[in-house]
Amino acid sequence: MDTLVVDIGGISVKLHASGQASDSFPTPPGMTPPQLMEAVADLTADWRYERVSIGYPGPVRQNRPVREPVNLGTGWVAFDFQAAFGCPVHMLNDAAMQALGSYREGVMLFMGLGTGLGTALIHDGHIVPLEMAHLPFRDGETFERLLGKAGMDRLGMARWKEYVIEAIGLFSYVLCPDYIVLGGGNAQNFTASELPVHVSLGHNDDAFTGGLRMWGRENY
Repeated sequence: MDTLVVDIGGISVKLHASGQASDSFPTPPGMTPPQLMEAVADLTADWRYERVSIGYPGPVRQNRPVREPVNLGTGWVAFDFQAAFGCPVHMLNDAAMQALGSYREGVMLFMGLGTGLGTALIHDGHIVPLEMAHLPFRDGETFERLLGKAGMDRLGMARWKEYVIEAIGLFSYVLCPDYIVLGGGNAQNFTASELPVHVSLGHNDDAFTGGLRMWGRENY
């Protein structure tokens, strides 16, 4: 079956239809679900799909958001995406969806560096979405405040990279992953040589791969 993957980010919303096309549009400030649906409908008017995978920037339970997103508008928790699309919909936390597309084996930690910080752990194929971003990190500020885009702009690139490497060390100590994948748009500010040996850079298409894999798994 053809699958439409919708990856909702704070900067842009990325779209991909399996075997067909990819596109994106800038995320409007305070975007609401009806605004999302209108933009998706405009861009995918001639695309074929029979089901939808959504990467949502917040906690998800049983294919529904359980909390309004930090960087978007409101109305997401109550919105009926399946009715709006008119076909089956699977929803997963956006970091978890990209993690699923990055996963190889064993225990993997995914860290998504974008507008904020997305984290997810996959343990022997079982996805565990995390909310590590909202834990305190330094000087009373959270990991998200310091490692997200606002932190990068405020700290400067050199200091921001130091904090990312420090966070990698802390998460590695606590969660003991076999390896870490660093994804999200701001991960591209690193080169492989700047990262610890157990850390690799993800690919922009990992979220799309994760969205397609969602339909073949039970543990998400």
